[in-house]
Amino acid sequence: MKIKTSTPKILWKLKSKLGEGTLWVKDHNSIYFVDIKKKTINSLNIKKNIKKIYKVNKEIGFLAHVKNYIFILGLQGEIRIQNLKTKKIFESILIEPKIKLNRINDGKTDAAGNLWFGTMDNLERKIEKGSLYKLDKNLKLTLIDKNYRITNGPAFLNQFNFYHTDSSKKKIYKIKIDKDNNIINKKVFKNFSPKDGSPDGMTLDKNKNLWVAHYHGACVSVFNHKAKLIHRISFPAKNITNCTFGGKNNNELFVTSATKGMNSAELRKYRYSGSLFSVKTNSKGILQKKFVLSDEKKRSLL
Repeated sequence: MKIKTSTPKILWKLKSKLGEGTLWVKDHNSIYFVDIKKKTINSLNIKKNIKKIYKVNKEIGFLAHVKNYIFILGLQGEIRIQNLKTKKIFESILIEPKIKLNRINDGKTDAAGNLWFGTMDNLERKIEKGSLYKLDKNLKLTLIDKNYRITNGPAFLNQFNFYHTDSSKKKIYKIKIDKDNNIINKKVFKNFSPKDGSPDGMTLDKNKNLWVAHYHGACVSVFNHKAKLIHRISFPAKNITNCTFGGKNNNELFVTSATKGMNSAELRKYRYSGSLFSVKTNSKGILQKKFVLSDEKKRSLL
């Protein structure tokens, strides 16, 4: 099937400094995303066009849905389960408390409802202090991989195979793990050239094609399972940061962008940088699962 996409539509001219963490919540008919540097969670109900902004007290890389208005948040040095409406905090787990300048970046749930997320050096120095973690339904944390500069993704093919990115190294990896979470194969799936910018957030469609946001590249690329470029969408924003499928039929791509690091000439050229976009497609996405808590944890926490 040949991929077809519409011209990107601007849904929200937000001027996000570092828009990220796209999450479609079907129950709310809303696209959620964050602005890492402004410490906000933004939501847009696409049916009613209701926009909401929730403030948090730390830089936030992503959020995943638990139930109702309870989300799990990836904050600087902390994973937190919180009700966005009431602000009640149910659980807080410190992450890398000894690496003061690290923060959590991107995160996603897998098909079983486990949470996977990465960390990175917040000053974006060329040091390999970033790691990839998995948090299970009992809130058990497992270190999966390390020596990253800027972690992004992941995107899950199935229970044991996924893509994960080091944006600073311009590499997308394909990783295979065993049932005990040990990496049994890790190879470079795609290298980005300097003109492509850096691979950032990504998502998969039902045909296992990988849709990748280009930071400094003003586009989203689609690669098939052999890493061949099969489609590209251009945007009027320089730094494309994250994308996810959603909407009524799960065939609408929601895309975030950032103004971070742009000079005035770039901001004039790419004047919709920092906006939230949507693109109609003839592809269907894989709906991101809610974060699943064990019955015991639900009883004790919620």
